[in-house]
Amino acid sequence: MADSPEARKDWMTGDLMPQVYDELRRIAGAQMAREQPGQTLQPTALVHEAWIRLGGDGGTAWKSRGHFFAAAAEAMRRILVDTARRKAQLKRGGNPERVELAESRIAAPVGDDKLLLVHEVLDRLAAEDPLKAEIVKLRYFIGLNFLEIGAALEVNEKTVRRHWEVAKVRLLELMDA
Repeated sequence: MADSPEARKDWMTGDLMPQVYDELRRIAGAQMAREQPGQTLQPTALVHEAWIRLGGDGGTAWKSRGHFFAAAAEAMRRILVDTARRKAQLKRGGNPERVELAESRIAAPVGDDKLLLVHEVLDRLAAEDPLKAEIVKLRYFIGLNFLEIGAALEVNEKTVRRHWEVAKVRLLELMDA
C-alpha cells in the first residue's frame, strides 16, 4: 500500500516531528516494554535520541511513511544495542541505587545479553533475507502488528505473517549455532 502523492509530500517536508512524535513515543514505549526493570533509558529519551540519529528536521527526504518508520526502527534498535553493550562492559560491583520511574515499570523484560544475541543473529538474517530481517525489526524492536508492518513495507499482511513465522525459526537456528 503506497503513500498517496499528497502524503508523500508531507514526508518530504522538514517539519516532520509534530506529525510523527506521538507514534514514535508509542513505539518507544512498546520497545521499552521488552527491557529489564530499572532501565535508565526512558521512552522519551529513546525517541529524542532516534530523532537526532535520523537527522532531526534536517530536511531528509523520506520516500514514504514506511521508509521513515523503518529508519526509526533501525535507529531505536541501534540505540538499545549500544546501551546494552555499554552496560555489558561495566564491571560488576558497586551496587548503585536504582530509582524506578512509572515509565519503566513494564512487564516482559529482556536482558542485555539476549538483546545483544538478537542483534547479532538479526544481522546474519539480514544478510540472508533482508525482508525477513526488516519484519523482525519492526515486530520485535518496535512492536508493530502484522497489518502495520505490511503497510510500512508495502507487502500483504499474509506475506508478513508467513515471513515472521519463517524468520522466528531461522533466528532460533542461528542462536543455537
